[in-house]
Amino acid sequence: MHVLVTADTLSGAWTYTRELVTGLVTRGVRVTLVTFGEIPLPDQTAWMEVLHGLEYRPTAFRLEWMDEAPNDLSDSSEFLTNLVREVHPDLLHLHQFCHATLPVDVPRVVMAHGDVVTWNQAVQGCAPRPTRWLKWYRDTVVRGIASADALVAPSACMLETLRATYTPPRREAVIYPGRNPIFFNPYVSKDDSVLCVGRLLDAGKQVLLLTQHVQPFSVCIVGAEQTVPLPRIPIRADVKVSTEQSCVAIRGPQTEAQLRALYSRAAVYAATARYEPLGMSALDAAFSRCAIVANDIPSFREVWGDAALYFRTNEASSLAATLRQLDADRPLRHAYADRAYTRARERFTTKRMIDDYLALYRSLLSVDSVAA
Repeated sequence: MHVLVTADTLSGAWTYTRELVTGLVTRGVRVTLVTFGEIPLPDQTAWMEVLHGLEYRPTAFRLEWMDEAPNDLSDSSEFLTNLVREVHPDLLHLHQFCHATLPVDVPRVVMAHGDVVTWNQAVQGCAPRPTRWLKWYRDTVVRGIASADALVAPSACMLETLRATYTPPRREAVIYPGRNPIFFNPYVSKDDSVLCVGRLLDAGKQVLLLTQHVQPFSVCIVGAEQTVPLPRIPIRADVKVSTEQSCVAIRGPQTEAQLRALYSRAAVYAATARYEPLGMSALDAAFSRCAIVANDIPSFREVWGDAALYFRTNEASSLAATLRQLDADRPLRHAYADRAYTRARERFTTKRMIDDYLALYRSLLSVDSVAA
């Protein structure tokens, strides 16, 4: 089987792409990967070097949620159309809605890891202001969903939101994101600390909730989801504020090794986001055996169930109270860490994710073969 995958290099979705592509190739699937957005640095694509059966085509075409995206869509679509005719994939796995309308006779899966309208509804509490660009964007998403042979969402609540916001798909599936447990160390002695990942100015991540009250734990906020290459000269980009009552450290982007060390040492992970379709950071925390304290939103409830503690939706005071509860009750903290780890191992591995995708791919190819 040969799958052409498109991907976004500008968000946490890059981690998802790495898991997807690595999982497919190690299962014997040939993959042609095309990326949009910025061209990744060599260190960020080093993982591809050991994957035999992967061909990589980086591009700098704008992503569909960018303001200037309409100017690039014709060129990026032409590029992909020509590439499909060149490499003859059996199936397209697209992470952009806009390319589901390519004029090629190949089954296409669209994986919806987020969109502008549902982001605004969750973060701003309303639909975005009508503009010419927004009409273009909404029409593009509707056409993409309608043209997809299958629409995949990372949760049932995300799928329902997409269906209600845009249009019902012809076929739909929920495939939860997965991670390879081998990347994480769940056996390190924990510090009395809470970790959170997200840019300080990102209203969707709302990591600033951790700074609005005195916390019983020392707090570490990593200001970027994407990891960075190991610099030749160490660069310090950290800010630490300490008082007699609390300590908050704000770190810049981390290397993979640094971030994994932070996960392994943190007792608690604060999943503060009000919009989190993929939730890769919480997965990393669970595989590192962190207790998860999550914002009470549908996607976290669906994914983590009773394996996480929840604070009242978007309330900093409730978050602080929940952290105090875990600080006062160490056995409870350990119990929730074990629950998160067990749930991740049972439900959210890369193997399970790839099993689900291969089953979907084969069903689409079977239908296509019968139709032919």
